[in-house]
Amino acid sequence: MDLRRTLPREAAAAKAGLSATTGARLDADPRLPSQKQTTRGRRRPDPLAAIWDSEIVPMLKAVPGLRPISIVAEMQRRHRDLPAGTRRTLERRVRTWQALHGPERDVIFRQDHPPGKQGLSDFTDTTPLGVTIAGVPLAHRLYHFRLAFSGWQHAEVVLGGESFVALAEGLQNALWALGGAPQEHRSDSLSAAFRNLDRDAAEDQTRRYEALCSHYRMTPTRNNTGVVHENGAIESSHGHLKTALEQALLLRGSAEFADLPLYRRFVAGVIGRANANRRHELEIERPLLTSLPPRRTTDFEEDLVTVTRSSGFLLRRVFYTVPSRLIGHRLRVRIYDDRIDCFLGGEPVLTLPRGRAPQGRAMRGRTVHVVDYRHVIHALRRKPQALLNLIYRDQLFPRTAFRNTWDALITAEPPRAACRTMVGLLALAHERGCEAELAAELDAILGAGALPDLKALETQFAPVRSTSPHVTVALPSAGTYDALLGDDAVEVSA
Repeated sequence: MDLRRTLPREAAAAKAGLSATTGARLDADPRLPSQKQTTRGRRRPDPLAAIWDSEIVPMLKAVPGLRPISIVAEMQRRHRDLPAGTRRTLERRVRTWQALHGPERDVIFRQDHPPGKQGLSDFTDTTPLGVTIAGVPLAHRLYHFRLAFSGWQHAEVVLGGESFVALAEGLQNALWALGGAPQEHRSDSLSAAFRNLDRDAAEDQTRRYEALCSHYRMTPTRNNTGVVHENGAIESSHGHLKTALEQALLLRGSAEFADLPLYRRFVAGVIGRANANRRHELEIERPLLTSLPPRRTTDFEEDLVTVTRSSGFLLRRVFYTVPSRLIGHRLRVRIYDDRIDCFLGGEPVLTLPRGRAPQGRAMRGRTVHVVDYRHVIHALRRKPQALLNLIYRDQLFPRTAFRNTWDALITAEPPRAACRTMVGLLALAHERGCEAELAAELDAILGAGALPDLKALETQFAPVRSTSPHVTVALPSAGTYDALLGDDAVEVSA
């Protein structure tokens, strides 16, 4: 058409590589073929024509959130002759109607995050990863911290629920690993942490959270309850983190770990590799972070307990055993997410793994026992029959092999003999320091269909007696030294 402006039709068509007939057609109608297409009309009757304006549109106006599948089911109930294949037609029609006449929808406003401005904290459930510790499934969450600008992140395993203790410990670990603090710390509404607290306790937790942020000179902010996208800078990264952990477990070939510290190191390794890809952004953000205070602040809860005659104390529906020499003393305990530290006055005395009372109405009133057989075995040796009906007997056994041995003994022997043998085995494991070796031997004995012989095992695990060689030392006479000094020796006096 550009050539046609200055050349005749035949010449313009020849230069454009077209025939003269095509040139004549283009002269008559210069529109492109795509511009000549006409809208295809309906080729079959509209199945919704009779009910769309009279029934469906009023339903959409009255209940904007009504789903098309619900409308289809209702229309098929009202009109038995409605064709079964109208669902896709109705979905397209509803989608178009909502775009033209539906209510206004919420809008997400993308934010610009200046470096050093904001850090975010949240918890995410990672139980579906299927991690097991020594064969036992690990129900756990991850505390997740992330800088909004650089994407630097920190995560650690949380064994309990979302609590202020887990938040305070995880946040401080993240800040000290980072080497600085952002100007603002954003979290959700902490509703999960406050769910089971009364009003006064919830207000106390709020004050402690504000004091925690003030210690690091951070401004505490929260997103509105139920509005996930307001915390999107970390909510969206939850999925990436869990995907990275899942892929790392697949590459590892197993989700089984020998102990919890090994799994914690695994998580830290995945986070470290992710942070290595953000080091350039972190170099920009790190100089703009607020310097850390001289020391950490409180990341635990405290309580006072009294050790009873049972050589233990009750704390939050969990009974913990302690050495019997502490009976009658009051201990100050610091409660962390995974442990409790016990102090007698200002002196630390021991650290115990933290137990948690079961949740739910069916489990209400039940007590969990955290037992170390080493704390009570000396008293149990004097009263072996107490083992028979001991309320925490099953928790007393340190390994599965000991529990299986008790089941075999109580089945095959009289209760008195079974108690004496079992207590003797526990005492042997404690006194000789051979718990793991004795457990392996018990598994072998039970696997052979026999019962353990306490005397034989005491002989087998008896300490090896070593004899010192006899050394004869011959002392030289004083004259030997005179001969070494010679006749010209001069006595030197000091």
